[in-house]
Amino acid sequence: MLRLARPVFRRRHLFPGQLIWREFLAQSEPIGHWGVGLSAIGHKVVNGSGQPWGSRVAHLPDLRVMIVEDQALLAMELELILADSGCDVVGCAMDRAGAFAIAERDRPDLAFIDVNLLDGVTGPQIARRLVAEQGTAVVFLTANLEQIPDGFSGALGAVSKPFDEQTIRAVVQFARQFILHRTVGDAPRRFRLAPWLTTPPEDIAPH
Repeated sequence: MLRLARPVFRRRHLFPGQLIWREFLAQSEPIGHWGVGLSAIGHKVVNGSGQPWGSRVAHLPDLRVMIVEDQALLAMELELILADSGCDVVGCAMDRAGAFAIAERDRPDLAFIDVNLLDGVTGPQIARRLVAEQGTAVVFLTANLEQIPDGFSGALGAVSKPFDEQTIRAVVQFARQFILHRTVGDAPRRFRLAPWLTTPPEDIAPH
């Protein structure tokens, strides 16, 4: 079984990927829907550098992150990258109801939200509520940037699909700087910066 180089606490008995499978199975879709057997879990997984996932994480996760994505394999890939980037992935939802339940339970610092979900183009609605009610920083995931409202619903920006490990790592670092230090760094490649961040208020609060 894959083991991360990080302390085990709370839900850390779940290795990267297992949390996603549990969340998705709990949300009614059978595993065969994605054409992948449970044997896929437990295999040795390596990152883009050929190292085991988690091998570069030597400190406690400093961001609680949730994923809102209705494609299980894509969500699993994203969770692996986030865990290897020092994030605590608290849950994954496939639709608006699931997203709100996880957000209320775990109060994430950051959310990666697909725009088009099982219940329609509800990503912007989820983002707007998380930003307004919990101050969560949001990053959209989408293959169609035209589906994002002009104001980005308070999100920091959007990552174009298909994404890669380097882009997600850079976006995590961008979001970490914003969340922990309230400053805006250089926008990573393949990351569409929200227009409101180019002329932010003094406290750079999402709006």
